[in-house]
Amino acid sequence: MQKTLRALGIKDVNEGCSTGAEWFSSGEALQSYSPVDGKLIAKVKTATKNDYQKVIATAKTAFKYWREVPAPKRGEYVRQFGDKLRAKKSDLGKLVSYEMGKSLQEGLGEVQEMIDICDFAVGQSRQLYGLQMHSERPRHRMMEQWHPLGIVGIISAFNFPVAVWSWNTALAWIGGNVCIWKPSEKTPLCSIACQHIWNEVAKENKLPEGISNIINGNYLIGEYMTTDTNVSLISATGSTRMGKIVGTKVAERFGKSILELGGNNAIIITEHADLNMTLVGAIFGAVGTAGQRCTSTRRLIIHENVYDKVRDSLVKAYGQLKIGDPLDQKNHVGPLIDKQAVGNYQSTLERIIAEGGKIIVQGGVLEGRGYESGCYVKPAIAEVKNDMAIVQHETFAPILYLIKYKTLEEAIDLQNGVPQGLSSAIMTLNMREAELFLSARGSDCGIANVNIGTSGAEIGGAFGGEKETGGGRESGSDAWKAYMRRQTNTLNWGDTLPLAQGIKFDLG
Repeated sequence: MQKTLRALGIKDVNEGCSTGAEWFSSGEALQSYSPVDGKLIAKVKTATKNDYQKVIATAKTAFKYWREVPAPKRGEYVRQFGDKLRAKKSDLGKLVSYEMGKSLQEGLGEVQEMIDICDFAVGQSRQLYGLQMHSERPRHRMMEQWHPLGIVGIISAFNFPVAVWSWNTALAWIGGNVCIWKPSEKTPLCSIACQHIWNEVAKENKLPEGISNIINGNYLIGEYMTTDTNVSLISATGSTRMGKIVGTKVAERFGKSILELGGNNAIIITEHADLNMTLVGAIFGAVGTAGQRCTSTRRLIIHENVYDKVRDSLVKAYGQLKIGDPLDQKNHVGPLIDKQAVGNYQSTLERIIAEGGKIIVQGGVLEGRGYESGCYVKPAIAEVKNDMAIVQHETFAPILYLIKYKTLEEAIDLQNGVPQGLSSAIMTLNMREAELFLSARGSDCGIANVNIGTSGAEIGGAFGGEKETGGGRESGSDAWKAYMRRQTNTLNWGDTLPLAQGIKFDLG
């Protein structure tokens, strides 16, 4: 791992604040421990209020330069950043896996998401299209165009320590914005590695400081950003509780926000499902990243005619799961992020029993050789009722709930009957069932899939959810518009000034 850290510019003690080539911070040290083995990876000096103000000042100056760079040229710099990521994919993927605890394949996949969004953004840099409309007035032309907002603030979560930042940053950059990133305190080194990679691009192209900025610190940095009128947009990923605070603070100053919050995702398994395909999607969705994805599968809503078969197959498959070091590709499940997450996992198992649920695959914390960090747990399965309080709550851990249903309408009501609305899926070979699920009468989630699971998303589609998930959209489709301001223009090329709606205004 030391070789990997050196390749990414990670030292024993790292400055946690950067506007580019310049690194600085004057706050307390933040220690990053790996949940894989419990070892200290490195220390990061956090930012103070003065450090924050310095970043803001540099970003404001950089924006005045960056907004004047033609969008396709901005796209060219993003392309170069994507190429740097390709060259460093192995090293960065290993760091993501080691600092966060997800499997190496998932770590590499997360870096691939970064590469993919760069590719998408390069093309988008030549497609920031506005509309042209016909005016009701003679010799007039109407159109709309899109301009950058200014400074985009990004607050990211530990579970995707690099990909979600890149979703926002790549699109914000090609739109002419500059970015300030507050990464999770649990994965600070990943942000430092990303900044070093961008710095190579900036140096080679003689770009100014302040286009890409990172500020490592505690919740106070987030508060500075959400209340700062200099920050035009806050894109925040995290819990619903956090999102309510951020959304309220930003709205109070009439700023813009993109909120990507909790998920309580379900797969409906009908009697017409391909059960072999279903098992793969359900199990990966439930145990991938140790159940710490916002799109993790929390609930399986299973038709009564296949319920016993699905349940028994799941129990058998869970018995074959290998839990351990996520850098060892023989293992299926790595650790939770920290001992606080382990505590939440344990209390959820206790609440399931207290509320009348039945645990059919027992959980527990693993101890002994290979589990020294204290963060490894057993994936658990419980039979429950959807209206149980604990089932309505998102637990970031590998706990899967099984719920039985009779009719598809009932299943859809169960699927929609939670406060969150991020990802959903149906497993069926029946076209009518699939189309009902995708219709206005079907899933109320931002993502609705047929014959794939809830977990995982491609760059081409807009990512996000409804209800307590926050309503934000990132990544593909027309998500770029969220980082821009729309301007309507009317041009009069005639020699008179007629008014709209035929209004007469004679001056004598």
